[in-house]
Amino acid sequence: MPIVRRSRTDIDRTKLLADLAASRPRTESEIDAEAAEDGNAWTAADVAHAVPVYPPPTQAQVRALRARLGLSQTRFAQRFGFSVDAVQQYEQGRRIPSGPAATLLRVIAADPEAVIRALHPHRTAPPERRTDAE
Repeated sequence: MPIVRRSRTDIDRTKLLADLAASRPRTESEIDAEAAEDGNAWTAADVAHAVPVYPPPTQAQVRALRARLGLSQTRFAQRFGFSVDAVQQYEQGRRIPSGPAATLLRVIAADPEAVIRALHPHRTAPPERRTDAE
């Protein structure tokens, strides 16, 4: 079976899903044979040695993370070691977090309390939230 490559715009999603639902599941040997026909297919060894690539968070993801934590841009920056300007630029899409900043944002998203403990080891309890009345 020849492999035909198509761009996303060439594929009608509804038709594709219907075709997939109607087709019988292929066996592992059929999948291996199709992969062997494709010179660009990854082998198990290729996958085992692949280096993961983590895309930087988008402006919407940075904004959503801050909102989920209930922090203003200023408080988010202070708590996690960013400048207020950097947080504003990330959220407005004028700057893309890269390197350590992107990694830190991923860790904050996964476990913000761990980051707070690491950055503020002498803090015994999380600070109380400030209200607009303060």
